[in-house]
Amino acid sequence: MDKVVSDQAEGLRRLLARSGARVIAVTGGPVGVGCTTVVVNLAAALAQQGKDVLVIDECVGDCSVSAMLGGLRGAGNLSAVMRGEMPLDDAAARHALGFSVLTTARNNCEGYTVQQFNALLGGSADIVLIDAQLDEQGHLSAFAREAHDVMIVARVSAQAITDAYACMKRLHYAHAIAQFRVLANHVQSVADAHTTFANLAGVAGRYLAVALEDAGCIAADARMARALELSRCVVDAFPSTPAARDFRHLAAELQYWPMRPAMSSPAPWRAPATVTAAQHADQPSAQHA
Repeated sequence: MDKVVSDQAEGLRRLLARSGARVIAVTGGPVGVGCTTVVVNLAAALAQQGKDVLVIDECVGDCSVSAMLGGLRGAGNLSAVMRGEMPLDDAAARHALGFSVLTTARNNCEGYTVQQFNALLGGSADIVLIDAQLDEQGHLSAFAREAHDVMIVARVSAQAITDAYACMKRLHYAHAIAQFRVLANHVQSVADAHTTFANLAGVAGRYLAVALEDAGCIAADARMARALELSRCVVDAFPSTPAARDFRHLAAELQYWPMRPAMSSPAPWRAPATVTAAQHADQPSAQHA
């Protein structure tokens, strides 16, 4: 009887957790924190867990998802999809690991309506991961603003904490984002990750009235670099390593994150908090929080 109740509860949990495609924008401000690596490994881990995953790659050049995977042919024509000239399945490249990639420069994501974005997001994908490219002002593209969650990737260092805070501050005031998820990347220990999150949460809550949620951490792992040399991801190339296990854990957990409205929805996002000049003057560096 207990097993029946447990199975029913799990079924209900899955039903409530899914309402269309879950869209997650992944960013971190400065180059080098590992956003693209996180997106690729997370996509691979989710695909292993039976999820249909679409990766929207807004980055170009050597830092793109396609470049990391050794090149993907036919990895995108977002404009043709949005105009209805090409189905998504034809525009996106299917990787051998089981997820699809649609490449588009962030500038090509502008000028479309919410209805057009929703038509794209209403496809077969369970989860859409956006490797979000911020503009010079640190703002999200129009497409990334359709995300249900913004996940900030941060390293464990004083400067990285300061950079992550600055990234959230710009996004908060530009888009009225009141909540972020924080993933500590390349950590030596879980304790270091908890300290990083606590520092960020304290500063963000005090000076921005922004709530942070802990998305977990990814272990520092030498096999990550080796996987990149092989144009593979650590989840596939070295599945028993600590980093691979962390990505699989994150993939399993995020499927049950509460589904929030997209940022384009008028509610329940809160308006940006008003910070006075005096408060700015008194504000300490994030690294000392």
